[in-house]
Amino acid sequence: MSKKLLRSGAIVSAMTLISRVLGLVRDIVIANLMGAGASADVFFFANKIPNFLRRLFAEGAFAQAFVPVLTEYQEKYSENDTRELLEKVAGTLGGIITIVTLVGVIASPVLAALFGGGWFAAWLNDEADGEKFLLAAFMLKITFPYLWFITFTALAGSILNSRGRFAVSAFTPVFLNIAIISAALLLSPQLASPEIGLAWGVFFGGLIQFLFQIPFLYKERALVRPSWGWNHPGVVKIRTLMIPALFGVSVSQINLLFDTFIASFLMTGSISWLYYSDRLLEFPLGLFGIAIATVILPALSRKHAHEQGEDFSATMDWGVKAILLLGLPAMAGLIVLAEPMLMVLFMRGAFTIHHVEMASYSLVAYGSGLLSFMLVKVLAPGYYSRQDTKTPVRFGIIAMISNMVFNLIFAIPFGYVGLAIATSLSALLNATLLYRGLAKAKVYRVSKNTVSFFLKTLLATLVMVLVLYTLLPSQQEWLSWDIIQRGLKLGGLIGAGAVSYFLGLILLGVRPWALKPNA
Repeated sequence: MSKKLLRSGAIVSAMTLISRVLGLVRDIVIANLMGAGASADVFFFANKIPNFLRRLFAEGAFAQAFVPVLTEYQEKYSENDTRELLEKVAGTLGGIITIVTLVGVIASPVLAALFGGGWFAAWLNDEADGEKFLLAAFMLKITFPYLWFITFTALAGSILNSRGRFAVSAFTPVFLNIAIISAALLLSPQLASPEIGLAWGVFFGGLIQFLFQIPFLYKERALVRPSWGWNHPGVVKIRTLMIPALFGVSVSQINLLFDTFIASFLMTGSISWLYYSDRLLEFPLGLFGIAIATVILPALSRKHAHEQGEDFSATMDWGVKAILLLGLPAMAGLIVLAEPMLMVLFMRGAFTIHHVEMASYSLVAYGSGLLSFMLVKVLAPGYYSRQDTKTPVRFGIIAMISNMVFNLIFAIPFGYVGLAIATSLSALLNATLLYRGLAKAKVYRVSKNTVSFFLKTLLATLVMVLVLYTLLPSQQEWLSWDIIQRGLKLGGLIGAGAVSYFLGLILLGVRPWALKPNA
């Protein structure tokens, strides 16, 4: 089983890598097209709101509540019972999300005013930024249906993941990136407002992702006729677990949305700078953190269903060690190479060196919280797999309120960078509370072996940082090179960092290839 879990993790990481690379290509195309000005701010705003709700209704809270219940049905109930559960879940979730989507499209001006308070205030006072509010309200009508498509995509992905078919759902986001890239290259140049073309790219990207899942569901005999089932026992269990999980699993997303609200009062470009730095943060987070969390949730759910306490703890420990092994150097790399990465990836067209410098500050702030973000992804399944969503919701609310307080403390002196600092600090608090809760419940406690593993990976990371700082060119040198030279130099730095890190691990007695889960 350990080989199966490793293979699943490798598959998800590989598919996620393809998606993240295309995501970077998408962001490069957008940066070239719009830079970090007013149009980019509005597009990222209109794209963020349905994505936030996606985390609530689809990939986040729903998946965390649905997968353990579905796994329980598949392990303990008949095939007909499981199929009935799927029918009721699809019909109930579908009915709710259809209403939410219709309301979102109709009430898009209200949403734009609610989450873009600075722009709405400017519109009321006939200021220049008021045009952002009007454009955001219009674009939300185009991007909001993405929520409907991606909710059913997430439902299909959860079903396939519970049956060990991880590659399909991990590959599906590729189609969203392709759709947005195509819109940026083919549709946006034909429009007076290119950001509207990108909004249509989001719409069709969601549609294609939804359609892509259907043949795989049919092959798994999981393509069902949706029917309403609010009071079905399985649905009751899922919604009971899901309601508190709306907070517990989506704290970071709520924090980012709150950041967007405050950023609407700040200088033009703030939302875009936060977006580009967040996108680079999402690359290792998705490649490692989310991939590991995706494969251990079904495994933990099975172990809980069969009351395998020691194996449950061992699987949790593997997840934490895997995060330490990959997360520490990724965090350090983001911080040290923030400006060179932004320069290589985005500095062309409308994206200038000024935008690089401004985005690099928020990337350093976000990057300092990468390990915490990853640990949250791995520690939270320790609760959800045991169908406990009430405990993490308390922690989520504490972290969310703390983030608001941190925003007030850091946003005044540091502006948009303070928002990123606050988000990272709240993630650290959330991860700490999640671990402490697992330890107090005697579900999972870090062993001496894991502490030793952490110290060795930390020391190897410090060696990597020293090597990178020694080899890092000055900004003037970066600016004097063309894009190919910059790319080659950045690749060389990343390679040197990776080699020095893994050599450091080996010299310290750590064998990364020997890290095996007990699945």
